Amino acid sequence: MLSRLFGRSARSKAPPSTGGRLVYAVGDVHGRLDALQPLVADIRADAARHRGQGPPLLVLLGDYVDRGPESAGVIELILKLSADPALEVCALMGNHESALLAFLDDPAGAAGWLDHGGGPTLASYGVTPPPSRAGEQGWGEARDALVRALPPAHLSFLRGLRLMTVVGDYAFVHAGVRPGAPLDRQAAQDLLWIRQPFLEAPGPFEKVIVHGHTPAEEPQILPHRLGIDTGAFATGVLTAVRLQGEAQGLLQAWARRPAAA
Repeated sequence: MLSRLFGRSARSKAPPSTGGRLVYAVGDVHGRLDALQPLVADIRADAARHRGQGPPLLVLLGDYVDRGPESAGVIELILKLSADPALEVCALMGNHESALLAFLDDPAGAAGWLDHGGGPTLASYGVTPPPSRAGEQGWGEARDALVRALPPAHLSFLRGLRLMTVVGDYAFVHAGVRPGAPLDRQAAQDLLWIRQPFLEAPGPFEKVIVHGHTPAEEPQILPHRLGIDTGAFATGVLTAVRLQGEAQGLLQAWARRPAAA
């Protein structure tokens, strides 16, 4: 378990600020509990050295489930963190949580979820994933088994996820925003799925956008957006950004075992 911390100050003429809040945002976890656990430990230790106004705010940018082996464990850890009075937790919806909920509501219509990493999520709850071409009956049986296995607190967590939160000059979302659209008029589809129109936009946006969704080898620290998805499901590297006042810093944790081939 290793971690690293990089200090970086905003370099624009009017640096973005959290207004005094100490905020940590965590990129896409995708079932890598073995990376989230050491990163949370590092965040706790880092927060003890960077006091802010009120408890530290931990913003999770979505995609807790799928692809990695321990989706159920990741959600359980987030629920435990949410119950800790020394930490404020804001968990956002990712496109993979949205796909899981769609599968629960309509397994036949959302069976593509299984082709995009849903199988390991089913397995983490003790449900045998059906073949990708199982048909409507097989998908329905898998959905029913997941409903029985899913703890009520986990289902409530999934259905209660938010699409966006704003702190000072920063807006936190899963995927990004539609350029030209005000933040209060963004479509859920864009907040969960957008890529190139957002990634290629030069900015500035209404706020500095902190996001995940599109993995990169290194965090993308730009004046108008901070992309912190480093592909933990494949690389084992999970990234967080620390924001306090006008300062920006990065923390990373490495999973205890390599990703599956």
